[in-house]
Amino acid sequence: MLISDITGKLLKNLGPKLRPNVSTDTWWREIVTPARAAINNAHELIGTPLLRVKPYDQFERIAQDQKRNRQSRIKRKPSNRKWIDAFCNAADPYNAALVRFMFETAARIDQAVSIRPIDLRPDECKVRLKAQKGHPEAWVTVSPEMMAEIEALKPKRPRNRRTGALLDPRVFGYGSSTGYNNRWRTICRRAGIPYLSAHAAGRHGFYTELVVRQQVDPVTAAEAGRW
Repeated sequence: MLISDITGKLLKNLGPKLRPNVSTDTWWREIVTPARAAINNAHELIGTPLLRVKPYDQFERIAQDQKRNRQSRIKRKPSNRKWIDAFCNAADPYNAALVRFMFETAARIDQAVSIRPIDLRPDECKVRLKAQKGHPEAWVTVSPEMMAEIEALKPKRPRNRRTGALLDPRVFGYGSSTGYNNRWRTICRRAGIPYLSAHAAGRHGFYTELVVRQQVDPVTAAEAGRW
């Protein structure tokens, strides 16, 4: 289609056609936002029309949630030290180290699983996290205990799920940000604890630990977690 023929309404209406069983938030993030970004990049380069899109409102969100019989924007429950300990007691060394690393550093799951042996500075207790969510690449400091736990892991070469090709060695052994899910569900069942996603266990747990339990002011905690 010509860019001039694409409207905000057209982009918003693609959601029900392409992904009918997801939330309006997912439509906005995975369909509207990337398409709008490409269109507005063309505007900057060659002067084609700028596109502004009105977000889905609460009535559209509620209607879609009712249609798919599932609520969006559910309040997430963060992890705590008790949950982390129970998880680690039931987990293998790789997943125990992974959840502890995210809880200690607030690393995102994609950043954590992307860590390679060359991203470690054991003598300085530093780990390199790749750039993500608008934040640049950064070296984060971990405790000596955390570094020792990471160093004890033998790097694994996971396979690309689409191509089957072997990837570079990864410290935690996963090749994608979703590869941990099934394994974590099994660990949580074995430990007798509710399943938490990596995001809830890591970033949400990190922030709650600092602000609620250690009384760190929210701004300092947000800076420490790279929000």
